[in-house]
Amino acid sequence: MIAVRDIVKRFEGVTVLDHISADFRDGAVNMIIGQSGSGKTVLMKSMLGLHKPEEGSILINGEAGDPTTGSDIVRFGEKEMRDYHRSIGTLFQGSALFDSMTVMQNVLFPLEMFSRMSEAEMQARAIFCLKRVNMPEHTYNLMPSEISGGQQKRVAIARAIVLNPKYLFCDEPNSGLDPKTSLVIDQLIHDITEEYNICTIVNSHDMNSIMEIGDNIVFLKNGKKEWQGSRHEICSSENKALNDFVFASELFKKVRAAVQAE
Repeated sequence: MIAVRDIVKRFEGVTVLDHISADFRDGAVNMIIGQSGSGKTVLMKSMLGLHKPEEGSILINGEAGDPTTGSDIVRFGEKEMRDYHRSIGTLFQGSALFDSMTVMQNVLFPLEMFSRMSEAEMQARAIFCLKRVNMPEHTYNLMPSEISGGQQKRVAIARAIVLNPKYLFCDEPNSGLDPKTSLVIDQLIHDITEEYNICTIVNSHDMNSIMEIGDNIVFLKNGKKEWQGSRHEICSSENKALNDFVFASELFKKVRAAVQAE
């Protein structure tokens, strides 16, 4: 679990995160949603340790039922932050694969950088992860430019989980994908999260993803937390700002009406 407690982040005197508190659970797809400029990217980067809040705490490894017993990454030194980063997997918008490396080499890269495995052990681990994301064996020696966008995203997920991370951060994981492939990637993220009990944090504005896999959703508006709950609770929410954001399209308005009528 990651427990954010009353954090404030400012840039050049402008408050971007305004006293935000939220829990991000293990074994759940935790989603941060909101309009552009709402602060969701800054919140994610703060949890990654890339931004240091001026106020508040970001607690990890707390005892079950009491996250306040955890370690505060805001106060980490260089070594502690380095150890924390080794427990993190990341999935970026454009997959961020190395163009000059094969599929296999991309997945091996974190193992070569951070693990003490033998070469045979690293190969076995990389193959296991590629199989877990359903990458065909014939693609292992191909370059990223030789596989589809959906396959690139699968490879990026394999690379993100190869070190058995406690935390998986995904920034707009469906960016640039067609709707069908997006659903497949959503389900893969959800399944891996549950299977390995990862604390997964997804920054997204994709309504389909939110309604498909949002186990725990934090909605930000103008740097403040407006609402937190599950995808099942969205349809019955009385929060006007949330409803205006989620049900902006006629399709989702119809979905909400149908759910409320049941």
